[in-house]
Amino acid sequence: MSTGTAWATLPTELTQLTLFEAMTLLRTKAISPVELTQAFLARIERLNPTINAFITVTALHALQQAHAAEKEIQQGQWRGPLHGIPLALKDLIDTAGIRTTAASAVFKDRIPTEDAEVVRRLKAAGAVLLGKLNMHEFAYGGTSVPSHYGPVRNPWNPTRIAGGSSGGSAAAVAAGLCLGALGSDTAASVRHPAAYCGVVGLKGTYGRVSTRGVIPLSWSLDHVGPLGRTVMDTALLMEAIAGHDPLEPLSVDRPTDQYANAVAAGTAALRIGVVRRPYFEGLDPDIEAAVQAAIKELASISASVRDVALPYTNLLLTVASAEAYAFHRPYFTKTPELYQAMTRQRLTQAAGISAAEYVNARREMESLRFNADSAFADVDVLVTPTTAIAPMTIESGDMDPPLPSDGTPIEFRNTHMFDVLGLPALSVPCGFTRDGMPIGLQIAGPRFAESRVLMLAHAYQQRTNWHTRTPPLS
Repeated sequence: MSTGTAWATLPTELTQLTLFEAMTLLRTKAISPVELTQAFLARIERLNPTINAFITVTALHALQQAHAAEKEIQQGQWRGPLHGIPLALKDLIDTAGIRTTAASAVFKDRIPTEDAEVVRRLKAAGAVLLGKLNMHEFAYGGTSVPSHYGPVRNPWNPTRIAGGSSGGSAAAVAAGLCLGALGSDTAASVRHPAAYCGVVGLKGTYGRVSTRGVIPLSWSLDHVGPLGRTVMDTALLMEAIAGHDPLEPLSVDRPTDQYANAVAAGTAALRIGVVRRPYFEGLDPDIEAAVQAAIKELASISASVRDVALPYTNLLLTVASAEAYAFHRPYFTKTPELYQAMTRQRLTQAAGISAAEYVNARREMESLRFNADSAFADVDVLVTPTTAIAPMTIESGDMDPPLPSDGTPIEFRNTHMFDVLGLPALSVPCGFTRDGMPIGLQIAGPRFAESRVLMLAHAYQQRTNWHTRTPPLS
């Protein structure tokens, strides 16, 4: 990728801003969208060869959008919090006229003719789109190592994975290559990389954000969600993309909240439920210590903390795999050699799922979703570790390990039930391992309670400084 050198000498301090800080400076005309965009393009050019977060950088498009935003803001036509803000998109979210590959050779030349609904909303908000982000091929895994464009590397330690499947989205935000990003989450794929890269990642209630124009992994489980440096940044992004899409059959027609305003609400009355089994089993000791300390902090800003139970099943693999194969069959049967080895192996296994197995798993999932809010009879939110283990090495991330006895891969054991249940869930930084890798705390709520989840996460973030640390990049 080459963006030229015209802005290579701009100060890098602009790329250290949070989205909220940048919004304030843009609105008051203290900085311009053009100089902000140029600063991020210069940083991408310098650091992306190390991190490999971007597949495609749309420098010219971004500068055109930045100039348009600058003109509007100068004329007093401020569109809102994202006006002039440089963002980036996971490369399975369609962008008209710009290739969208899902990190696969299968789609390496694919150029959509229409924007995904979330892209349309970001453009309407005046955002500047810097490009498309690397990922685990077709979102079918949690390491972001199998990619036609090479592995995404963790900004905190480039020998480790960034998580997945939205690894490029989390890595780009953590490395200061954009002010926020969108990813997708089917079993873990926003929250898992957010935890591994030390940023905030949110998936809303199933149907809360449109998935129209997003290359699917599993129609029944896919969510689109934002990643940001802070809870406030993530709330601002969520506010822009959430809402009913009348052209999307799975979209929910229900009013959204003003999430950025909601985060400031008090948490003293919140009752917190801690789900111990199986979420605390086999934890990395550093993760366990950090999460226990975080729960203690939450206890000081809430009404109560108690242990609660949550239904647990491994049906996600059956549903997601069967639906993935249904989508990929036309391509996979013709050119299987174009797929990465891990994806090829998983699709081969998925082809063997019977109709009865799929229907029974779907019936069970619908029953669980129907009763999902019963888990909140005596509590207002649920808390778990986001991940059970620290980021593995890049080499390990290219292998498909054997499944544990319960049939659920460890990479999304702690996250996948919130996709099955369709509940809003967020990962917020809560510490670091002894070797300097980020740790995430997961907070979940009832359906359409995104504001409650964001509120507690923001309150916790106001009392801690984990989110203020930055990766050791030069």
